[in-house]
Amino acid sequence: MLSSSTLALSCLLIVSPNVFAAPSLVPAAGQSIPLVRRAQPERTVAEWETWAKNEREVLTAKYGGNMEKRSTGTNLLTNQNADSSYFGTVAIGTPPVSFNVILDTGSSDLWVADQACTTGCSKIQLYDDLSSSTFHNLSEPFNIQYGSGAAEGTLGQDVVQMAGFSVPNQVFAAVTQVTSGLLGPPVSGLLGLGWQSIASSKATPFWQTLASSGAWSNPVMAFQLTRFINGSNVNTEEPGGSFTMGFVNSSLYTGSIDYQAIPTTPSYWILPMTSLTVQGSSISIPSGSSSYSAIDTGTTLVGGPSSVIQSIFAQIPGSQPGTGNWQGYYTYPCTTAVNVAISFGGPSWPISPADFQLTKISSSQCVGAFFELNTGGTAPNWIVGDTFLKNVYSVFRYNPAAVGFAALSNTATAMNGVNAAPPSATIGSVSASATAGTGGGSNSAPHRWDVPWAPLVGGISVAIGAAWM
Repeated sequence: MLSSSTLALSCLLIVSPNVFAAPSLVPAAGQSIPLVRRAQPERTVAEWETWAKNEREVLTAKYGGNMEKRSTGTNLLTNQNADSSYFGTVAIGTPPVSFNVILDTGSSDLWVADQACTTGCSKIQLYDDLSSSTFHNLSEPFNIQYGSGAAEGTLGQDVVQMAGFSVPNQVFAAVTQVTSGLLGPPVSGLLGLGWQSIASSKATPFWQTLASSGAWSNPVMAFQLTRFINGSNVNTEEPGGSFTMGFVNSSLYTGSIDYQAIPTTPSYWILPMTSLTVQGSSISIPSGSSSYSAIDTGTTLVGGPSSVIQSIFAQIPGSQPGTGNWQGYYTYPCTTAVNVAISFGGPSWPISPADFQLTKISSSQCVGAFFELNTGGTAPNWIVGDTFLKNVYSVFRYNPAAVGFAALSNTATAMNGVNAAPPSATIGSVSASATAGTGGGSNSAPHRWDVPWAPLVGGISVAIGAAWM
């Protein structure tokens, strides 16, 4: 026998939910079923309040009316080692513990160093699964390879929070081995902001769960990154800008946001590079898929095909190919202000000469921030990192999938080079929550960029080494 409350929550019925069929009667063909009205149960005011609240929440969830759940959030960033990397904070577990993580649109997994970590994880916050009442061990191996190192451990699930958003069953990796130097204190791991299709864990990334569930007011996330590479008396950690979810911060950009659609099935955040100018001269670049560029907040520099990089520096008098650890790079006279601009189908976005100048290696010679990169066909030909992204307000849109750029406002550029205390890690109250889809899988990640060296991930560079760090 079905109770009135069960019937009330069932699919649409012709019969009133306050009646039920007498169980002893079996009608003949064509005969109707006699119905008996049940007396309305008496409820207290408190019981009615509870029922009304539950009824509203059930129907809201059932029919997708989630306007009150939708929200926005901001995570303040820290600029590490004069624009080498940018990190934010996530909280994992119950009770929540805060971890500093690189925010990386060029990969899709979340991982943090575990308390059982034996290499490459000293002087950083470590994850302790025994201290979290909501941790679930998936007992599946995890490993991921970057150009500058690797990390491996075990997959698990736990509550993950960031900027007021929460995913209660997020798959992540508790890492027990990290290539020495891959993590620079106080960074404990990495939050991948790419698409699920390139996730080593096969799990839905944290951001994608929120965007696809409607937890965000708008299906976008955006970055404003600060510049300290040309600053004076720069500290190891400085204010790094902001990362927003669910909205764009109109105070940080001016004019309109130029969105360009991702030309392929989403994996990396890919845009075709359509034009490139150096010192006012146009550089010939391939078209079609050969022009594809990964827009990557987790990479410091800009890497591209050797022939195009050579053409770039051919426009700079006095430039020379680097040697030794600088192989694949170019040097040029520090007195030369190099002006580069890139278009991805819309406006041409200029890069500050300060960002093009990676570092000084002698009294007169500097190293350029564009370098030769051979991805071996496993990734886009161009990897466009923070050297470019510091010069624009960048927006990553879930649906329809696109990347947008806008000019930085005076408010944003006024933050460049201003020494101040880095933001404190905050957990905050949860304004919206979403449940992650199924994930997990015993698979190794593809090599992020199949090259002997990749730009900085976690603030470390193999090729630049001590000369840069």
